[in-house]
Amino acid sequence: MSSFDPRKLSVNYLPPADTAQPLEGRKYTLTHSDRTAELFLDIGYVFNFEAINPIMRDEVLAEWKMNGENELYLLGRAYVDGGEFSKDAAELRFNIFNKEMNTALKGMIYGDRPLYSHYPFLLDAPIFIFFDSTYPAYRQIVFYGRPRQYLKSIVAAQ
Repeated sequence: MSSFDPRKLSVNYLPPADTAQPLEGRKYTLTHSDRTAELFLDIGYVFNFEAINPIMRDEVLAEWKMNGENELYLLGRAYVDGGEFSKDAAELRFNIFNKEMNTALKGMIYGDRPLYSHYPFLLDAPIFIFFDSTYPAYRQIVFYGRPRQYLKSIVAAQ
């Protein structure tokens, strides 16, 4: 992935999802091609598990959720390991996910920018990524900022 290029992003809405609905529970499935550096974003009421490579497991999933104070936040998930990888392999996967997460988030946020026209308050919602691992060192939740910063960085780069 490395750097975000909007021209290499394909966005697919999974019906009945559209540019405005659903809000809470809106799900993102982001996959990519190592060969072409293309990003593929599916947006819907459900994750697009058919798009996920079951061997590589290098997708990023995210969902808009409501906290106890009725505020929305974006919670993402990166699958580091489920015990099938050695600690060294899990560390490598964790480091790659960390390195590429900004690009993945730019793809999700840029790809769903019509949503922010309908709900501008989401621009300031927090983004958290859960790194899912059986190894405690790599199992963590990290704050990744807010959608506004990702959109600003894309506009600044163009």
